[in-house]
Amino acid sequence: MEHMTSAPPPDEPRWLSDEEQRIWRAYLHATTLLEDHLDRQLQRDAGMPHIYYGLLVKLSQAPRRRMRMTELAMDAKITRSRLSHAIARLERNGWVRREDCPSDKRGQNAVLTPAGMKVLERTAPGHVAAVRQALFDRLSPEQIGQLGEIMRVMAEGLQPSGEDADLPWLR
Repeated sequence: MEHMTSAPPPDEPRWLSDEEQRIWRAYLHATTLLEDHLDRQLQRDAGMPHIYYGLLVKLSQAPRRRMRMTELAMDAKITRSRLSHAIARLERNGWVRREDCPSDKRGQNAVLTPAGMKVLERTAPGHVAAVRQALFDRLSPEQIGQLGEIMRVMAEGLQPSGEDADLPWLR
């Protein structure tokens, strides 16, 4: 009788190979260290975490420096409750204000204040230097292109478009 190998049952986990495990751990290690590096730089230079800086940047690039809160949560890839907490902190610092949305009585806009714009202008050079030093200066042009393509493919795969998609800004 011939010995036949069969595929594992469909409910059996597809364990990571040793190489996949090594790459996964390197990815986690690098992204954790990068986020910590950027958080420390921004806390030191502006007294805010990286996520708050990202919100200010998004507002600075929006028309009239304002965005609907729901759109800002979607762009930042965070829950509405986390956004609300962040905006409240940025309001206390005088960097953002909320205003009612004229087209939707229930909606609100987040608006970057002149003080918030000044913080960005003061903080951006150090932040760009930290990003360059931590990421781009360490990679060849070919690696930068590959990293960009890999991140694009990952993001597309993790952002389903159906109505029942479980995405942070819908929670």
